Amino acid sequence: MDLDEAFELVGEFGPRQKRLTAFLVLLQVFVAFQSMLIVLVGAVPEYHLDLEEIPASREVLAKHVRFASNFTSIATEWYLIKHDAYKVSLAASLYFAGLLIGNIMFGPLSDKLGRKPVYLTGIFFDVIFGYVSAFAPNYEIFAISRFFVGITNGGMSLVSFVLTQEYVGKSFWALTGSLTNLTFAVGIAIYALLGYYIREWRFLAFISNSPGLFFFLLSFMLPESPRWLYSQGRTAEAENVLQYIALGNGKERLSVKLKQCIGAVKKDDSESGVLSLVKHPVLRWRTVILMYIWSGRRKSTTAFLIFAGIACIFTMCLPENRGGFFFSPSILALCGKLTVSAAFNIIYIYTSELYPTVVRNAGLGVCSMTCRFGGILAPFVPSLKTLGPSVPFVVFGISGLSAGFLTLLLPETLNKPIAETIEDLQTSTYQMLKNKKVNQLEENS
Repeated sequence: MDLDEAFELVGEFGPRQKRLTAFLVLLQVFVAFQSMLIVLVGAVPEYHLDLEEIPASREVLAKHVRFASNFTSIATEWYLIKHDAYKVSLAASLYFAGLLIGNIMFGPLSDKLGRKPVYLTGIFFDVIFGYVSAFAPNYEIFAISRFFVGITNGGMSLVSFVLTQEYVGKSFWALTGSLTNLTFAVGIAIYALLGYYIREWRFLAFISNSPGLFFFLLSFMLPESPRWLYSQGRTAEAENVLQYIALGNGKERLSVKLKQCIGAVKKDDSESGVLSLVKHPVLRWRTVILMYIWSGRRKSTTAFLIFAGIACIFTMCLPENRGGFFFSPSILALCGKLTVSAAFNIIYIYTSELYPTVVRNAGLGVCSMTCRFGGILAPFVPSLKTLGPSVPFVVFGISGLSAGFLTLLLPETLNKPIAETIEDLQTSTYQMLKNKKVNQLEENS
């Protein structure tokens, strides 16, 4: 049988897969802690400076500044105020620069070396550098550690997302992907609660990083992705993982036997990885469109993005107190934010469905890289108000509309088989489904 048929046999979302998925989904709470850390540990409370001129020496500055609040942060410990205030934003920017690099690095590595070893390496160094941030003796070490936390946290979370997809049957990818993004939002709320009660920044950083140690130790029990093993031609190992899943699903007497994967990647295959996204015409076209969509799952992304763009443009056209409650600019802006968030959730799932298993993480990494660029540029959009109060809404509106219509150029993936290798893209979806029916008819005959 092929892999999709094997998942139907062992169970697409049985008890064992639910436990594996729940573990990786809960990991997003830790990912959210690291992503939001600088928001609280970098907070600058109100302060009073009893000098008109800023002293050059930090020791002198410490004698003349008084902070009003009772919480500590890197700003209060290292006096990152006035001419040094930019260092808080710099630490945040270094983290997001690390995310960008991590997405580029870890995606192709996990496609080449395997999901589990790359994931374990990422979460190990994520925890190490997280503790370095908590105990950093000076700002420079703190900022550098945040850069490396960004690399490992971004790459590790990308691989863990793909694992939640590849442990289960394709019909449950939307569920596991949505749960992952939902739990990340819950993690942000939990981190805010921690920050409310823990007022000392080093202790907050220590507590926020400690769940990572727990997840790292338990991650050794995770199996390798059966889809990745199958795409690499390691059929026997893929069968063992599927057998392990079947046992956990209560199917002890089940025997799984996979057919050899056509076009499986060889160990010396130099064309696998990011280069395949450029060389292969179908992947190249998909990557260009997806990169644009990510910077601003199924084709339902189109409706969400178009609605978001329309909401932005209506917000631009309506004055604050006109149009009634349901057509007020504030309500339309909130609707736009809701639909953009929905589209962002779906695009993760849709992107993973569009790429074959052998380059799935590489594709997700390259596409999410453009999302990081969008995050860097987004803070500058409000400055366009100097050209007119409606200009930022025009920029966001056009981006949403154009991204939504570009999605129409991509294929639908609902109820379609997942490509395991690049060679699978040469065969049309219709032909793949037709061949399955012919083979089934021959077996019945």
